[in-house]
Amino acid sequence: MTDQAIALQPELIQNSDAVAGQWKLIWRRFRRHRLALAAGVVLFLIYLVALFAEVLAPVSSQTYDSRYTYAPPQQIKFASYDAAGQFHPLYVNGYSMKVDPIALSRNYQPDPAVVIPLGFFVKGEPYRLWGLFDFDRHLIGPIEMGKPFYLFGADRLGRDVFSRTVHGTRVSMSVGLIGVAISLILGIILGGISGLYGGWVDDVIQRSIELINSIPTIPLWMGLAAAVPISADPLLVYLWITIILSLIGWTDLARVVRGRFLSLKTEDFVIAARLDGCSQMRIIWRHMVPSFMSHIIASVTLAIPTMILAETALSFLGIGLRPPVVSWGVLLQEAQNILAVSSAPWLFLPGLAVIVTVLALNFLGDGLRDAADPYEY
Repeated sequence: MTDQAIALQPELIQNSDAVAGQWKLIWRRFRRHRLALAAGVVLFLIYLVALFAEVLAPVSSQTYDSRYTYAPPQQIKFASYDAAGQFHPLYVNGYSMKVDPIALSRNYQPDPAVVIPLGFFVKGEPYRLWGLFDFDRHLIGPIEMGKPFYLFGADRLGRDVFSRTVHGTRVSMSVGLIGVAISLILGIILGGISGLYGGWVDDVIQRSIELINSIPTIPLWMGLAAAVPISADPLLVYLWITIILSLIGWTDLARVVRGRFLSLKTEDFVIAARLDGCSQMRIIWRHMVPSFMSHIIASVTLAIPTMILAETALSFLGIGLRPPVVSWGVLLQEAQNILAVSSAPWLFLPGLAVIVTVLALNFLGDGLRDAADPYEY
């Protein structure tokens, strides 16, 4: 060993990048992508909302009060005294309501004289968390049960839009995860078979992909969703919508996997594994798939927004999920009439949840794709 090599050896040992594994290098590059890191935190919080929806929502998704139909959002305020002189650190003002004699509509205005104190982990409507535990505590709500509390306003039946948006997070986000999971399995299996075996098998799978991609998306969704009976159970409709979205969304990933398999099956490590007597399935799952797993993760992250937007579009058009199932698309159905546009614009707030989620997923996918790029330094 030359003197120059001996002098450089401690520097190479100290440089952890020289001995770091693939996943460690991906994590280091991903941490430098500030926007993607922030998007990951936002998505983590969104999935926490989906997981603890009953705790975070002040009331259930079906609770209504006809006295407050189309009530506007209430603003949370700090530090005030009520009419009895009692101090409240957190509160909202009640409503004063007048009926328009011409339009026969209710007009609500905040009433500064009515103070509704708020608290954390207050006692409210009982619920069954995850179907296992009985609770009656909510993260935030009026200390006195029954008092109006509408952070996002109320809909035409007097239901709390904020609580319904929180509950809708669980359905909309789970449709994306389950749908992408099914698409991932179909994409890897069919794309892998296509790229590994080639010949007539490759021709059949690729022509099938081209046939699916050639059909316009919206009419295809509408046709498949219309096949679900109107009288079907809401959970069955949820299952069918997830399957429909999965059967359409696997084609892009299958083509990516096919291309990777075509390029990898002639690599030295694959040939060496085949000569070593490894079975075909072991070569696929232990040698070929892990070599581009980071790219699959990035593709899946970018596919989830498509699933969420597809479910939202189908439900908005009335051919997807239906009440009493609550999703962001179902909630946006309430905003289809002219009354919502003119006098109840807060009914569009569930759409803000869709925008934030889709942007966060796209930013996270971009960050993962850049971090997984072996030529990115």
